[in-house]
Amino acid sequence: MAAQGAGIGTVEQLEHPPAVTPPWPCPAKSWYVVGVLLLAYTLSFIDRMVLSLLVAPIRAALDISDTQVSLLIGLAFALFYTLLGLPLAWIADRYNRRNLILVGIAVWSFMTAGCGFAGSYATLFAARMGVGVGEATLSPAAYSMLSDYFPRDKLARAMAVYSIGVPLGAGIALILGSFVVQAVLAAPMVDMPFFGAMDAWRLIFVWVAAPGLLIALLMFTVREPLRRGRQAAGPAPIASAASTPGLIAHLRTQRSALGALFGGMSLIGLVMYGAIAWIPTFFARTYGMDVADAGLWFGVIMAVGGTIGLLVGGSLADHLYAKGVADAHLRVMRLSILLGGPPLLATVLMPDPTLAFVMLALAYPCMTLHGVGGVALQLITPNEYRARMTALYFFVVNLVGLGFGPMLIALLTDNLFQDDAALRYSIATVTAIALPIAAIILTLGFKGFARELARMSAEAGAAPA
Repeated sequence: MAAQGAGIGTVEQLEHPPAVTPPWPCPAKSWYVVGVLLLAYTLSFIDRMVLSLLVAPIRAALDISDTQVSLLIGLAFALFYTLLGLPLAWIADRYNRRNLILVGIAVWSFMTAGCGFAGSYATLFAARMGVGVGEATLSPAAYSMLSDYFPRDKLARAMAVYSIGVPLGAGIALILGSFVVQAVLAAPMVDMPFFGAMDAWRLIFVWVAAPGLLIALLMFTVREPLRRGRQAAGPAPIASAASTPGLIAHLRTQRSALGALFGGMSLIGLVMYGAIAWIPTFFARTYGMDVADAGLWFGVIMAVGGTIGLLVGGSLADHLYAKGVADAHLRVMRLSILLGGPPLLATVLMPDPTLAFVMLALAYPCMTLHGVGGVALQLITPNEYRARMTALYFFVVNLVGLGFGPMLIALLTDNLFQDDAALRYSIATVTAIALPIAAIILTLGFKGFARELARMSAEAGAAPA
């Protein structure tokens, strides 16, 4: 009887055979994908941040204020980066994510080069919006892809390496940009074939855009992975499994956890993006440093300190989580504020540039511990919503952080202090107010996040990966 039962099976077993979970891609291929995506993410931040080194020549060429420059650095980019992130993520949840990223790289590289050919403030603003459109394709699709390339117990490490693209890209932009600025801006005009004489600062945009073509070609070597971990069982069509009403219901269910994660990260981003945009100019205005030299040292601190902070933050969150601390990721984010906030505030109040750089070197590895926020989001999000939840996360965080961080500091300088030399006090004011509020928001979200993580973990354990 046992043999018969085992050989024939029940009618229900024949009609609904148990799902066979396909094996995960081999680790070498998966880490290769991480490497390619890291290159793309690094390049995106180089293209995004190099404008912060060109404040002086752009202001002179276009006769604009600090506030107008801050709009180019922040809002012009963040507006379309955030608004188009959601519909592009809808595409990523349904169609080929590799192809979406490939097209995005080509678009943002073309528009970065277009910044160099902008003939007015309006056209430069439009080109910066185009850069945002292209870059909006990357992270939502990349986060979703990585969750299908790595099992849960290895996902945090993969995303930590991918996230290194933020400090590495911004750091390289400042390091290489400092040498480019020194070399190129020594000559006010450069003769270009077919275009004639061009302002030297315009060529910088063309040069940093060029590697994008190579990375776009490299994306052809990346395969679209099998989608895993959907809530809808069986071969249900993607359209129904990832419907908008289902996403809205998901948002309502997790409003406590997501509110803490989005709110805390947004205020951290407000300070971090504001600092990245204005610290080279702060050193120039406060201490009389050459902005290229300030960018060089700041770039080294960002690239080295940011990489250390992200890796340590990921390892610390994994360690605490393994010991049963369910809200480990939010606790690490709060720790980044408690450890990094005071030296970051002290940076802009130091009496000389050496002490300021020492404080900045202490602050940056601590402040970048917060990079585990993206991992926390993936842990409480089902597969069919991951790209759109990631896009929504970037929408909120970047709209607040990148869109208003640089602008808020500039508004305080132009309107409250009404003195370019008071930039240090504008940075200090934003830092001293935003970071404590962020720490409070994260603390209030500990219980809600732990509850949602337990629920998602239980559902993941009850369904095939």
